[in-house]
Amino acid sequence: MAAQGEGGRRDEIKTHFGTPEGSYKLMHHSEYSKPNRAGFNGQTNPPVKVSFITVNDGTASSDRFCFNVGKELYVYSYRGVRKAPDLSKPIDKRVYKGTLPTCHDFNLHIKSPDSVLLLIGFSAGQVQLIDPIKKEISKLYNEEHLTDKTKVTCIKWVPHSPNQFLVSHGSGQMYLYNEELPCGQAPPHYQPFKQGDGFAVYTCKTKNTRNPLYRWVIGQGAINEFAFSPCSNYLAVVGQDGHLRVFQYNTMELIGTMKSFFGGLLCVCWSPDGKYIVTGGEDDLVTVWSFHENRVVCRGHGHKSWVNMVVFDPYTSCVVNGSTTDVNGSSVEVLGLTSQQPSLGVGESSNHIAKRDSHNFPAQDHSPSVISPQHPNGRHVQGNHNASSSTLDTNRALTCISYRFGSVGQDTELCLWDLTEDILKQPYGKPRTSSVGLTALNSSSASLPRSNSLPNSQKSNSVGYVVGNDVSINAYADGHGHPIQNAVMNANSKFATLSVSDRKEGAEKKEHKRNFSLAARNSDKSSVVKSNNNRVQDNAMKMYGTMACPRLDQVPILEPLVCKKVSHERLTSLTFREDCIVTACQEGIVLTWARPGKAVTDDT
Repeated sequence: MAAQGEGGRRDEIKTHFGTPEGSYKLMHHSEYSKPNRAGFNGQTNPPVKVSFITVNDGTASSDRFCFNVGKELYVYSYRGVRKAPDLSKPIDKRVYKGTLPTCHDFNLHIKSPDSVLLLIGFSAGQVQLIDPIKKEISKLYNEEHLTDKTKVTCIKWVPHSPNQFLVSHGSGQMYLYNEELPCGQAPPHYQPFKQGDGFAVYTCKTKNTRNPLYRWVIGQGAINEFAFSPCSNYLAVVGQDGHLRVFQYNTMELIGTMKSFFGGLLCVCWSPDGKYIVTGGEDDLVTVWSFHENRVVCRGHGHKSWVNMVVFDPYTSCVVNGSTTDVNGSSVEVLGLTSQQPSLGVGESSNHIAKRDSHNFPAQDHSPSVISPQHPNGRHVQGNHNASSSTLDTNRALTCISYRFGSVGQDTELCLWDLTEDILKQPYGKPRTSSVGLTALNSSSASLPRSNSLPNSQKSNSVGYVVGNDVSINAYADGHGHPIQNAVMNANSKFATLSVSDRKEGAEKKEHKRNFSLAARNSDKSSVVKSNNNRVQDNAMKMYGTMACPRLDQVPILEPLVCKKVSHERLTSLTFREDCIVTACQEGIVLTWARPGKAVTDDT
């Protein structure tokens, strides 16, 4: 397959790609999409998202998955690499009027194989709860737009809680709901509960407990995505103001921040052991942030446009006392059991660690446990925070020194990255330079350590060329891979804190405009929060050149192990499974890529 590229050339759509562990192959018979693609407008519709769940019903196809396309929502049995799906027989299909599904999430607290709970967020702010199998449950939250009128950007069930879920909006606000409680018949009134630097938390003023239970107001502009840590104690939030903020979820305390190199952050994911967070966004970079050290570890330079999704692959190899496990073997359990209580990191005081460790998850009827990525058979591998209690070996410490994560973006490319020990142990602030993509940073700098160098991986993008502290945007991508005219600005004063609203928007980019915080227009928002938000840009400028937002010559530049064009339309979703990788594009096509040794023939 081929697509029209820049300058009239033909860009080949890849159907396979190689990695050190072998070749990944596209399974043509495992393609999912809406049965009739006619009438779909991929430019104005919300991004296509994919959600999975394993129901353990005893059949060979025990996986269910959901994806949204325009105004439609589909739930299918997922057959993986084994056999072709029957697209004419979805488990559930819904067509909405007046509002579009934007995101969804399955509740992993399954009561029975023939009943699951699915949350759906919409472009007009509503939230729906359904059971796509039994079809006996259908509840609506924020139905009259009394809580928030902006689109739902991310929705997730709270780990360890069968009833609570968290919803973020384009207004920059986030709400906690209990699915068993009703919503009020009038707009909710709030009272301050917690305040901090750039955020505030409110509770509802009601005699009876109603939804929403809490309202979070975070930063400026939209909240684009959030993610709970594997141990469930921490919450990472990224937004249009370019900030990553990490909260202790129970105490609602801000314990770490990071700033994008440019523009908004669109996606976030935790490493399986909870030690690192990777983000992606409008600077076309992926950025790895150390939770323990509270600093940027490295930046990945490979995409030529906005990064829509980043995900760690829990099935990659891991070193345990010098012995490497197989990439498709027991590494899932190894990664799932490596999470420990935070240890003292570089540049972090013992008082900071003590404060962080003193935070506890909300009271439960069970002790906190480390939850691994979902095991292929549907169960979760659990372990105590103390690594010595590992079920693999009670006398052996587990150490992961290699991580694999993937990213997809507006440039229609899938990138795979290997985060290795030589990158993770690089000290902060040591002058370094890269000969690919970044030039003349410092003529006396030591050579920048890079891994997996690809000769064609570094093309012009928003990073462009850097000379000292002056930054030239050589060909900034507008989200579709279209170059914008050159511009020069001083990095210390502007570049690292520039937001989307600072750029001129063409007609072709209207779908990328972000709303400013609705909270700023609410009469009940306190002056403290206003002053906090007014300090966001000042703080961002102060962060540039620090561990939270280092210059390009202060941290290693990671190059992708794989960088392949795999779609005609911009990619919006990426999922790692035991036997395959699943991608989805804005056109509404969900593809399955078999892992090495897992491919089957079309007639199997």
